[in-house]
Amino acid sequence: MLKRFSNLLLLGMFFAGNTACTSVSPAKPNVIIILTDDMGYGDISCYGQTSYETPNIDFLAENGVSCTDFYVPTPYCAPSRETLLTGRFPLRHGLIRNPTPDAGIDDIGILPGEITLAEVFQESGYKTKCIGKWHMGHREEFFPVNHGFDEYFGILYSNDMRPVQLVENLDTLEYPVDQNFLTKRYTDQAIDFIKRNRDQAFFLHLCHAMPHKPLAVRDEFHTPDTPDDLYADVISELDWSTGEIYSTLKELGLLDNTIVIFMSDNGPWYGGSTGGLKGMKATTWEGGIRVPFIIHYQAEFPAGSTVDVPCWSPDIFPTLLSLCGVNLPAENVLDGQDITNILKGKQSNHAPVFSLHNEHIMSVRKGDWKLFVRKPRGYREVDLSTWKDKRAPDGTTIIARSEGQATPAQYPGVIPDDPEKDIQLFNLREDPTESTDLSLVHPDLVDELLQELELFKNSINN
Repeated sequence: MLKRFSNLLLLGMFFAGNTACTSVSPAKPNVIIILTDDMGYGDISCYGQTSYETPNIDFLAENGVSCTDFYVPTPYCAPSRETLLTGRFPLRHGLIRNPTPDAGIDDIGILPGEITLAEVFQESGYKTKCIGKWHMGHREEFFPVNHGFDEYFGILYSNDMRPVQLVENLDTLEYPVDQNFLTKRYTDQAIDFIKRNRDQAFFLHLCHAMPHKPLAVRDEFHTPDTPDDLYADVISELDWSTGEIYSTLKELGLLDNTIVIFMSDNGPWYGGSTGGLKGMKATTWEGGIRVPFIIHYQAEFPAGSTVDVPCWSPDIFPTLLSLCGVNLPAENVLDGQDITNILKGKQSNHAPVFSLHNEHIMSVRKGDWKLFVRKPRGYREVDLSTWKDKRAPDGTTIIARSEGQATPAQYPGVIPDDPEKDIQLFNLREDPTESTDLSLVHPDLVDELLQELELFKNSINN
């Protein structure tokens, strides 16, 4: 128990007086995006988790802005990640499925014409680094260093896809990889980058492997006396990592001039928590696409505020460039909007947000209302007596703890029924579990949202 809550000691550092400032703040703010992999909406305590605590992530929320209704466009990795970095919906940027080396899906990735946040920041004089999971292609032309990042260190795809190997810039650094040390190594890399670039503007994209399976954690955070809570151990180490980065910024005098975003790429797999939402990863129910989102930048945003306006990850690109005083590329068509005023509580309207599964747009949300236009995935019952994860730790090619890995017995959200029809309408403010279809009660709203969908499709096709 002491291991899990030892992070509370860091909070004393956060409230302490100013430490020696060894650098001059750059004119433009630094940017750090901390992106977790498969972290559920209910996996951190400031979003409702009660089985364990995440004090350092909570501290970001207490001193920043938390969004209660923040979305990613797909309930799986690659399209979501490229949308974050380009501000463009997957049907526009073209990456709609996951590159998967051990399934022979090697020829898809980010296209050369796509403009990333890293490229825009790089051209504006920022130093840029990507750490951790990339998953936007694993051939050399897709590598982060060919898309705006000065440096890269990490695994190019999911940590359960063989071969699990660490890459540095363009070269394979290590194989096999002991994943129990990944969170620590990624954190060390992040801190080193921050310290080396303390005197100039930087963009750090820290993409943790966890809590994607296989779950892996250092002994310092592992609680072997309670083997069934390995997931909680993993989240506790991610919380520790967030505290380490925060305290480094404070120690270097960079905190006031650094924008920090904390979020997930999609909903949880087995073992996580959707916070009571329906579905999970790989479904476009709320549990698959609604994610925690926290932004900490006290120079602009009020501390401890909450926003319930539906926003989504395409907004990150234009919002960050606006906050940093960097011009948007004139030739780039974006699907997000600058949500600075929404985050300040000065604006309550946002354009509709959409979800996608493979090539199909699945839903549209506008205000309190969500309309499914195609059936989302229902519950797929699994025979636990025969179920086996083909990508489980094997001690040689995938190295992680074998005990305590999640199984389908640990469904992370409200289990969905198999829908009988495509068109379904839900009032998410009154019905967050998407239980009561109101499409026949409000045909006018159905028509309105279908029109929004057609406008959006036309904008992509024209």
